[in-house]
Amino acid sequence: MEYIILIVVLAVLIVGVGGATLLRPRGTRGVRRGRADRDLGTGSGTGTTTDSRTRPPGTGAETGAAAGGTTATLPSPAPSPAPSAPPKPALEKPPPSAGRMVRLRSRLARSQTGFGSALLGLLSRDRLDDETWDEIEDVLITADVGVTPARQIVSDLRTKVKVEGTRTPEEVREMLRAELLAQVETAASRALRTHRHEGRPAVILVVGVNGTGKTTTCGKLARSLIGDGESVVLGAADTFRAAAADQLQTWGDRVGAEVVRSEVEGADSASVAFEAVSKGIEAEVDVVVIDTAGRLHTKAGLMDELGKVKRVVEKRTAVDEVLLVLDATTGQNGLRQARVFAEVVDVSGIVLTKLDGTAKGGIVIAVQRELGVPVKLVGLGEGPDDLAPFEPATFVDAILGG
Repeated sequence: MEYIILIVVLAVLIVGVGGATLLRPRGTRGVRRGRADRDLGTGSGTGTTTDSRTRPPGTGAETGAAAGGTTATLPSPAPSPAPSAPPKPALEKPPPSAGRMVRLRSRLARSQTGFGSALLGLLSRDRLDDETWDEIEDVLITADVGVTPARQIVSDLRTKVKVEGTRTPEEVREMLRAELLAQVETAASRALRTHRHEGRPAVILVVGVNGTGKTTTCGKLARSLIGDGESVVLGAADTFRAAAADQLQTWGDRVGAEVVRSEVEGADSASVAFEAVSKGIEAEVDVVVIDTAGRLHTKAGLMDELGKVKRVVEKRTAVDEVLLVLDATTGQNGLRQARVFAEVVDVSGIVLTKLDGTAKGGIVIAVQRELGVPVKLVGLGEGPDDLAPFEPATFVDAILGG
């Protein structure tokens, strides 16, 4: 009997535990689901249940839904403004070239009067013996006049002293002025050929070694010509330096001169020069100024290339001027450069730069005597209008401080 009761109790326990196990999963699943719904923010209370995986794009939290079901639209970002081109510089009106050397004479006098004062002091001595004349010759040579011209000047002065006898300071100064002026003067014309003729523009080819200031001279020359009422096209035939073309472009933009250039570094210089001349003819301008690459006078290949530039231009039209730019501070070395350039391109005129920064103005006499061509332009400063037509009388008076 006791065994039967024990069996019944065990059966009741087993049935009770099994029933509880069968009933628990339903309740648990419901609780878990409710919690999951609340965790997703989709539970009851709003009347809408939307799972984030099935929510259509652009609704709910993704668009910043406001309370009450209202959707707020985010403003579109404002388009960034397109970069504007830099404004072109205002065109400048350069002053005319006439009288520039007179206006710049004080700069020339500051650097050259040492040369003139030394000569005046020696010639004013009561007694001019051989030693004094040797000193006079040394002063002239030191001033880059050159040995042969210095001896010629001394010989001429000695003759005048013997003939005229007694000398006052005024007579000495006038005697020296006349001698220096005779040495600086030349029969060749100093005028630049810058006017249209035979229905075409004048063509100016600017040449020289590196560092003499060719590109700057071209820019200043363009300003001077435009100040005189001429129209100008600039040819950037120095294709080996991108900076040279950019520099020339800046000069042209400031005064309204068109610049013909190549965007390819190392392009054929002769081709650029030819295009510049063609553009000048087409536009009927007065002058085409061509800047060439600087080259050492000792490099035969580079000098041959310069000759090619001139020959190619001449297939289109004649070259009216070949201006050789020399740094006045280089002295006798500048003469050696000048000889080689003159042989290759038939130089018609000299541009002496930095003449205001040297006490050796005798280079004017030396270079004219060496080449037989005149100094036509001089650089007397770093300003844009400091390139001036050379005037012998103004130059000599500045040397003597008068």
